[in-house]
Amino acid sequence: MSPPSQPIAGHHHPDFIAARLADGLALPARIPVYGLTGLQGTGKSTLAADMAAMARRRGLPVVVLSIDDFYLGRRERQRLARQVHPLLATRGPPGSHDLALLVETLDGLRAGRRVALPRFDKIADRRLPPSRWPRAPAGARLVVFEGWFHKVPAEVEAALAEPINALERDEDPDGSWRRYCNQALAAYGPVWERIDHLAWLRGPGFEVVPEWRWQQECTLQAANPGRRAMTRAQVERFVLFFERVSRQALRTLPAIADELFTLDAARRLVS
Repeated sequence: MSPPSQPIAGHHHPDFIAARLADGLALPARIPVYGLTGLQGTGKSTLAADMAAMARRRGLPVVVLSIDDFYLGRRERQRLARQVHPLLATRGPPGSHDLALLVETLDGLRAGRRVALPRFDKIADRRLPPSRWPRAPAGARLVVFEGWFHKVPAEVEAALAEPINALERDEDPDGSWRRYCNQALAAYGPVWERIDHLAWLRGPGFEVVPEWRWQQECTLQAANPGRRAMTRAQVERFVLFFERVSRQALRTLPAIADELFTLDAARRLVS
């Protein structure tokens, strides 16, 4: 039996991982897209920012893009809630993103254009108007594209029969919401095809996500003292929207990702 994994001495997420990834930056003629995926609260945004900072110090401008900035607007999600299922009013799960805008943005970045980068206000639950979107830096050499379910495949139909948490049991008893989200995963194919390399930040399991996501919300609140972020109870309900696809990610991404980083419950790098 192999000994239990221990955190690698001196190798702490995100500094060590950012250095590893920045060291391996490829510079082909077309600007590559480096996918960075991991469950909620893993530290993807921090890691992506650290990668960009390290690359800039080496004279390589990097664009950081988050799938969270491509949520559908509230009006469009409300329309889906009326026409398909009430749970679709909540942002986050597959099917709640503007895929046409995402593909258009990725293609512009890959071609080296200084495209506008959408921004989504999570506290207000709305996309900012285009007049407030920043432009990609001139001469960018890499796109770091982060998100929580990159390349996760759909589940088989039989796996959707039984609810996996209280949200599905009480608010999706006929399974129509989870089937919609599962079918929506296939629509992300054109987005995933634009990812040249995928790194998977694998935490110890979904059980740590509620605490990690709450820490993330506290950070958001601290950065916006005059506004009201989610409460602990709201966060605990919110993460239930992500549980099914998160567990599918844990099962499937180790065989799909190009690079795997395993983290412990304190987000320290284990292997």
